[in-house]
Amino acid sequence: MLNENIRKLRKVRHLSQVELAKGLHVSKQCVSNWENDNILPSVEMLVKIAKFFGVSTDALLGLENIKTISVEGLSDIQIDHIKLLIGDLKGAD
Repeated sequence: MLNENIRKLRKVRHLSQVELAKGLHVSKQCVSNWENDNILPSVEMLVKIAKFFGVSTDALLGLENIKTISVEGLSDIQIDHIKLLIGDLKGAD
């Protein structure tokens, strides 16, 4: 479940394994191993991954649903607009 959730979140954000690895300061092989369920990230790395994607560790572990929005087919400018809207809505609470 964890491996599938990492892959899903990475793909939804249109990140390659290399880009995710750079964002987390790990090797591409590390990301590949997580996604292929060869190894599990440490607890500290699990927290770092959750923060990177803006989800809870429970969501990463499959204990709660991950809510995603598909941006497939949208331009970078349109995606940026959606990010701004989400930020505005979060601030309106």
